[in-house]
Amino acid sequence: MTGRWIALVPILLLAALAALTWWLDRTVQPLGPGHTNSADAPDFKVERFEAVRMNTDGTKHYELIAKSMVHYGDDNRAKLDEPQLFRYDPESATMSIRANQAFVASNGESADFIGDVHVQRAPYGQNREMSLLTSFLHVIPDQDLVETDREVTFISGNSTLNAVGLEFNNRTHELKLRSNVRGQFETPPRGRSGAPWERRH
Repeated sequence: MTGRWIALVPILLLAALAALTWWLDRTVQPLGPGHTNSADAPDFKVERFEAVRMNTDGTKHYELIAKSMVHYGDDNRAKLDEPQLFRYDPESATMSIRANQAFVASNGESADFIGDVHVQRAPYGQNREMSLLTSFLHVIPDQDLVETDREVTFISGNSTLNAVGLEFNNRTHELKLRSNVRGQFETPPRGRSGAPWERRH
């Protein structure tokens, strides 16, 4: 289970968190001298949050949209409601991540995507649309690590792979599906690329 199809999904999440951390670092400014607040009181809130990072040629690289972003100055964490992050790649296809909420820890050390997490890559060329569905994902960018203890579903065309628990280390390219791994696979038509497990050698 170390093929490119599965590996692309966690790599997108790590790139998404890096982009999110970049935006938070530049958007959220420290409070002025003498300002105090409780741990549960937000010090900064943006409604209809939207940010775009551009390539040097003026095209979009990342786009982040959220219903709202709330920053908590006491521990420098942030919460996003209904976040949608898009990564644009002219050489392949747009990849996106959506969730009900995202919580980003201090300095972007980690992030939790919670509720109806949906990672998707659009089809392009002979490559099928690919998706990952789960209810929770924990991302640790400094360790290049993505993990969850919840059920995950990978979908590529009419092929589906299910498991409970996932850990992906981008440094070692090692993917662990922890338990209850099962799937239903469709052999792609001749000349069409499929997921790694669909290919016969």
